[in-house]
Amino acid sequence: MTIRARLTLWYSAVLLVSLFVLGGGLYYEFVVERAHAGWTGHPGEPVSHEINEVLGLYALPAALITVFGGWWLTRKALAPISALTDATEKMSAKNLRERLPRTGNGDEVDRLSGVLNAMLGRLEASFAQEREFTLHASHELKTPLTVMRGQIETALGEEQLTASQRDLLAGHLEEIQRLAGIVDGLSLLAKADAGLLVLQREAVRFDELVRDITEDTRILALSAGISVELENCEEITVLGDRHRLRQMLLNLAQNAVKHNRAGGWIRYSLRRINREVRLEIANAGPGIPPEMIPRVFDRFFRADVAHGPNIEGSGLGLSIAKWIVTAHGGNIRLSSRANVETTVIVQLPVRTGRERYGSAATNPASRTA
Repeated sequence: MTIRARLTLWYSAVLLVSLFVLGGGLYYEFVVERAHAGWTGHPGEPVSHEINEVLGLYALPAALITVFGGWWLTRKALAPISALTDATEKMSAKNLRERLPRTGNGDEVDRLSGVLNAMLGRLEASFAQEREFTLHASHELKTPLTVMRGQIETALGEEQLTASQRDLLAGHLEEIQRLAGIVDGLSLLAKADAGLLVLQREAVRFDELVRDITEDTRILALSAGISVELENCEEITVLGDRHRLRQMLLNLAQNAVKHNRAGGWIRYSLRRINREVRLEIANAGPGIPPEMIPRVFDRFFRADVAHGPNIEGSGLGLSIAKWIVTAHGGNIRLSSRANVETTVIVQLPVRTGRERYGSAATNPASRTA
């Protein structure tokens, strides 16, 4: 039965009940009571009095039944739509395997749920196909890139090369290494989406990692004359994968150096706030427009200010950093003021000593470490 037909029948029943209450009241007042009392009074005031009594005792309840009955019926009829809306709002690329609830009565909402579930199935298949393509493509590209890099490195060792030939081969080698980095990043993210990566769970001195990455940043920033300072570095232990945490820090460090100005600065600050680690990495870059900040962690996204001739990058560094932070149960965000500073803030849970060590496979639908 359709929603329109069901509402019509339900509301017709409510109206019939209301009319029954009102009609019963009129019958009782004008027929039953008069018959019992043998009413033969004046036709004016007594009738007016009787009408007022009927309106007060019966018409008002009938109206209330009509109004509240209609409200209840509308709410009941729209409840499946509300449930469908709530379930749809929770859908994302990470939980496409879940399905929307169905009423099972064959009405419009049930049909809509079925259509949306079929669409979710197609989307799930498309996302799975995309992940498989990325995984296979990145895997197949690694071998020829490795061969090409080895051949060029061997050619660079030849003594009979001219200076121009050597520069040309060096340029090719640099581009091959850049392409290999992009392939590695795509492979990592595709495996993360598929839940194929395993994160180690061990006690990690996060302050030691931050100190190490600060020294690495000084080396990276030396040619541009960028000063690097470690303002605060409290002793903090987290539970996670040391290799992935270092990779996250290195990606953020490279990003802070690349999107900076000559003679600029980079500041690190590591503090413990309640039961969280708070790492701030600020730099003196040109800043990011406010409308672009929500997209900075998207894959391959680069703000217009980053499209300079001397700035390299694939747009995957921040995406990988976000995945690593999220997989460790934390969050990452960015704030920016044009031509003043840009700050990346990383928050991670502090190890309390009650966690179990081991390893955990990352799941795209969860945030387990």
